[in-house]
Amino acid sequence: MQLKSLQDADLKGKKVLARFDFNVPLSKTEPRTITDASRIDMAIPTIRMILEKGATKLTMISHLGRPDGKADPKYSLEPVAKYLAEKLGIDVILSESAIDNGVKNLLQLPETKIVLLENIRFLPGEEKNDSALAEKLAQYGDVYVNDAFGAAHRKHSSTYAINSFFKNRAYPGLLMKKEIDSLGALMEKPAKPFVAVIGGAKVSDKIKTIEKMLVLVDTLLIGGAMAYPFLKAKGATVGKSLCSDEDVALAKQLLMADRGGKIQLPKDHVTSLEFGGAPLPCAGTSIPDDQMGLDIGPLTIKSYSDHLKTAKTIFWNGPMGLFENKDFAKGTMSIAHTIAETKAFSVVGGGDSVAAVQQSGEAEKFSHVSSGGGASLEFIERGQLPGVEALKFGV
Repeated sequence: MQLKSLQDADLKGKKVLARFDFNVPLSKTEPRTITDASRIDMAIPTIRMILEKGATKLTMISHLGRPDGKADPKYSLEPVAKYLAEKLGIDVILSESAIDNGVKNLLQLPETKIVLLENIRFLPGEEKNDSALAEKLAQYGDVYVNDAFGAAHRKHSSTYAINSFFKNRAYPGLLMKKEIDSLGALMEKPAKPFVAVIGGAKVSDKIKTIEKMLVLVDTLLIGGAMAYPFLKAKGATVGKSLCSDEDVALAKQLLMADRGGKIQLPKDHVTSLEFGGAPLPCAGTSIPDDQMGLDIGPLTIKSYSDHLKTAKTIFWNGPMGLFENKDFAKGTMSIAHTIAETKAFSVVGGGDSVAAVQQSGEAEKFSHVSSGGGASLEFIERGQLPGVEALKFGV
């Protein structure tokens, strides 16, 4: 069953209730300001379309941070309301709570067009997928729109239970639709050669993704701290690099399962005597006992770039090293630049990878930059997400 299209929705004269992912990073000092507004910016086209299609009211739901079901001023959506108002050029009213009586009163005022409900995770029922909370929220809209891909892997009230109150009146937002279409294209007859780049810290965090990729791809390039358990499993020394026994055991299993020799590992490294210390070149696969690997080396950059240049489909999740430090950013930035120069269908799967692509200045050259780290990996692993299935079937 295909997702409906927001373009086809009749919103004229309707009240719209929409779930977004405005979980943006805030400064640690007061007044708290947004340090990266990318997630809000990605939602703007959906907001504009809802208004352009004649909705009389738009009530927006989002979470921010992990307040654990209690109101906490440091997780207030006030900075988000302010940013949205400036971006849209329309007043955005922030409610005191997501379900207080004041919300209904606000929606009855003719001058009120957009209401942003205060952080939905201030309410304990949200993360419990509480149907009673979902029913209260449903009173704010005639139509429900879910554009929060980054939260679609959660069975929460505002992403899952709420769909049962909007049967045949629930739609994906433009970002949600693009996410599902782009990630779906990786799994349904991707153009070959298909090359995946997997980095990050721990094999255990991404084992299911790697297992899935081994079936789908022609070549799997491993970098970042993810590589050291694989190298150790093959008999190389990794010095003081991040490398747990559990990850080595998992890496051995994956190498045994890789009958086609798809997994490619670093041939050299950039190391240091301490985390973030002075960079040292390290030729060969083994790392001296007193050093830790913090980036892939020049031979690996060349080898990985050569693989990527032949690809017609590319998926990238996880940096190649400690890219936040310029001394250890060359591997990650080189991968970003190489992918950007290809004509391949290229998808970056959330998290640190997105930050790296934005740092590289190449984001616009990728086919799709995913807004959801955990959600994008779970979609690849399972082929579905609870929030998306709920939208389709109105669970």
